[in-house]
Amino acid sequence: MYPFLTLDDDTEIVHSEMYADGTVKVYMEKPDAKDGFHHATCFLPAYRWEDIFGFTPAEIERYSEVIQSTAHLILRFAQEGGFDHAAGF
Repeated sequence: MYPFLTLDDDTEIVHSEMYADGTVKVYMEKPDAKDGFHHATCFLPAYRWEDIFGFTPAEIERYSEVIQSTAHLILRFAQEGGFDHAAGF
Protein backbone atom coordinates (compact mmCIF):
# COMPACT_ATOMS: atom_id res chain seq x y z
CA MET A 1 0.00 0.00 0.00
CA TYR A 2 1.20 3.46 -0.89
CA PRO A 3 0.54 6.55 1.25
CA PHE A 4 -1.61 9.09 -0.55
CA LEU A 5 -3.21 11.69 1.71
CA THR A 6 -3.83 12.62 5.35
CA LEU A 7 -7.01 14.61 5.89
CA ASP A 8 -7.60 17.32 8.48
CA ASP A 9 -9.49 14.83 10.69
CA ASP A 10 -6.40 12.52 10.80
CA THR A 11 -7.88 10.06 8.31
CA GLU A 12 -5.07 8.37 6.38
CA ILE A 13 -5.73 7.36 2.76
CA VAL A 14 -3.51 4.77 1.11
CA HIS A 15 -3.85 2.81 -2.12
CA SER A 16 -2.64 -0.40 -3.70
CA GLU A 17 -0.86 -1.01 -6.96
CA MET A 18 -3.20 -1.41 -9.91
CA TYR A 19 -4.38 -5.01 -10.03
CA ALA A 20 -4.37 -7.04 -13.26
CA ASP A 21 -8.10 -6.36 -13.71
CA GLY A 22 -7.51 -2.58 -13.60
CA THR A 23 -8.86 -2.03 -10.10
CA VAL A 24 -7.15 -0.17 -7.28
CA LYS A 25 -7.91 -0.67 -3.59
CA VAL A 26 -8.16 2.60 -1.66
CA TYR A 27 -8.09 2.12 2.11
CA MET A 28 -8.74 4.72 4.76
CA GLU A 29 -8.40 4.59 8.51
CA LYS A 30 -8.79 7.05 11.32
CA PRO A 31 -7.70 6.61 14.94
CA ASP A 32 -10.52 6.39 17.46
CA ALA A 33 -10.10 6.38 21.24
CA LYS A 34 -12.95 3.89 21.77
CA ASP A 35 -12.64 1.53 18.79
CA GLY A 36 -8.93 1.78 18.01
CA PHE A 37 -9.41 2.59 14.33
CA HIS A 38 -12.30 3.27 11.99
CA HIS A 39 -11.68 2.00 8.48
CA ALA A 40 -13.21 1.56 5.04
CA THR A 41 -12.19 0.30 1.60
CA CYS A 42 -13.17 1.71 -1.78
CA PHE A 43 -12.31 0.01 -5.06
CA LEU A 44 -11.65 2.15 -8.11
CA PRO A 45 -12.71 2.73 -10.81
CA ALA A 46 -16.16 1.48 -9.75
CA TYR A 47 -16.20 3.42 -6.42
CA ARG A 48 -17.39 0.22 -4.72
CA TRP A 49 -17.28 0.52 -0.91
CA GLU A 50 -16.63 -2.46 1.38
CA ASP A 51 -15.66 -3.21 4.96
CA ILE A 52 -16.89 0.06 6.47
CA PHE A 53 -16.38 0.13 10.23
CA GLY A 54 -16.98 3.08 12.54
CA PHE A 55 -17.46 5.80 9.91
CA THR A 56 -20.79 7.60 9.68
CA PRO A 57 -22.64 7.91 6.36
CA ALA A 58 -21.69 11.62 6.33
CA GLU A 59 -17.99 10.76 6.74
CA ILE A 60 -18.19 8.19 3.93
CA GLU A 61 -19.87 10.80 1.72
CA ARG A 62 -17.03 13.23 2.44
CA TYR A 63 -14.36 10.61 1.77
CA SER A 64 -16.15 9.60 -1.40
CA GLU A 65 -15.96 13.20 -2.63
CA VAL A 66 -12.23 13.30 -1.85
CA ILE A 67 -11.62 10.02 -3.68
CA GLN A 68 -13.72 11.04 -6.67
CA SER A 69 -11.88 14.35 -7.00
CA THR A 70 -8.47 12.66 -6.82
CA ALA A 71 -9.19 9.31 -8.50
CA HIS A 72 -7.26 10.27 -11.62
CA LEU A 73 -4.16 10.77 -9.45
CA ILE A 74 -4.69 7.60 -7.44
CA LEU A 75 -5.08 5.54 -10.63
CA ARG A 76 -1.95 7.08 -12.11
CA PHE A 77 0.12 6.61 -8.95
CA ALA A 78 -1.13 3.02 -8.65
CA GLN A 79 0.41 2.29 -12.06
CA GLU A 80 3.70 4.03 -11.23
CA GLY A 81 4.52 2.69 -7.76
CA GLY A 82 2.97 5.40 -5.62
CA PHE A 83 3.48 9.15 -5.41
CA ASP A 84 7.21 8.90 -4.67
CA HIS A 85 7.81 7.07 -7.96
CA ALA A 86 5.37 9.01 -10.16
CA ALA A 87 7.11 10.73 -13.02
CA GLY A 88 6.57 14.46 -13.32
CA PHE A 89 5.48 15.11 -9.72
